[in-house]
Amino acid sequence: MEFTLHTKSLKLMKSRILLSFLFLFSISSFVFAQKIEEKNIKTHIKILSDDAMQGRQTGSEGERKALAYIEKEFKALKLQPKGELNSFEQAFPFKSGVHGTGTEGTAHNVVAYLDNNADKTIIIGAHYDHLGLGENGSSLDANPQGKIHNGADDNASGVAGVLELARYFSKNKITEKSNFLFICFSGEELGLYGSKYFTEHPTVDLTKVNYMINMDMIGRLNPTTKSISVSGSGTSPVWETTLKNITGTQLSIKTDSAGVGPSDHTSFYLKNLPVLHFFTGSHSDYHKPSDDWDKINYAGEKEVLELIIAVIEKLDNEPQLAFLQTKNKSMGSARSFKVTMGVMPSYTSDSEGLLVDGATEGKPAHKAGIQTGDVITKIGNIEIKDIQTYMEALGKFEKGQTVPVKIKRKGEELTLDVTF
Repeated sequence: MEFTLHTKSLKLMKSRILLSFLFLFSISSFVFAQKIEEKNIKTHIKILSDDAMQGRQTGSEGERKALAYIEKEFKALKLQPKGELNSFEQAFPFKSGVHGTGTEGTAHNVVAYLDNNADKTIIIGAHYDHLGLGENGSSLDANPQGKIHNGADDNASGVAGVLELARYFSKNKITEKSNFLFICFSGEELGLYGSKYFTEHPTVDLTKVNYMINMDMIGRLNPTTKSISVSGSGTSPVWETTLKNITGTQLSIKTDSAGVGPSDHTSFYLKNLPVLHFFTGSHSDYHKPSDDWDKINYAGEKEVLELIIAVIEKLDNEPQLAFLQTKNKSMGSARSFKVTMGVMPSYTSDSEGLLVDGATEGKPAHKAGIQTGDVITKIGNIEIKDIQTYMEALGKFEKGQTVPVKIKRKGEELTLDVTF
């Protein structure tokens, strides 16, 4: 009798241990299924910025190849097509030159939908077009023609973010209280053609869109400062508080209230929708053939996507966000530019002055000896406090004029003569 009871006790104990193991395994699998995977980000960026895509110029064969890849990924996730005629594609007209010049053509947005039977929808987007072979006038390379501009950071990184967030939200075991619309836009580099067209010809009811998240250049997070710029924080009363209350991230979040900026979120802001634009900063490879996949900080992009998820999850139980108009001062002085220095400003720096992330070869700043890492503090007699005062200063000078420019370089103050 004692032996029988002992045997039964052992069997019961083994069963409990097995059940505990299975429970822990299922919890582990559940958590694993919800992780952002760095390897997925890398795969997407390497494919989209491969030479075979020929720089993904709007309306080109390379753009079509990139579209096919994005569409394949959306199909694999079993997302609903939300373009035209029950497809993932939304065709739109464009002109090949910058700012509405050049020959006419047709390009395509790629649109997919995750239906959670909710009464509101979150749009997550990024542009997938880039500069092709550098022939449209936007390249910052000294001799760009015929060189493939792969655009790994600009903006294969953002598209990889869309695809990985689409996987995350479609495969996790929690049903969010929002539907998701995932959009990859073309025509951004030529003037926001794709996003403008979508907001004028939406494939969902825009009155039920809660907000739009845009990712443009999220692949070059500085591993030391971990600084990320988040624009649009003034487009809803909740954004600043939500971003400040995010826990568990090591990112240093620098907010900009403006709803208008040089990327696709602008099109949605102009339709009175709250927006956020995520951006890890400019660099010397911006709009050059050297913007390649091997320079991407993949672990950093993973952190950015985790931040976006944290924002979405914090607001999951909230009602539809209120919209606020902003002053949009970050775009205000661009219209008065008379000259250019040819520097790439840092949009994530908190230091006083203008931190230079890159100086374009052959442009005035480069010719004068200004380098990456310099901080511009004065142009002529104008004190430079930030990007805004720098932009305003450019409107004060004429082509051919030579002015002294004060900079800080590794603790030393220098004055260089810049000829515009």
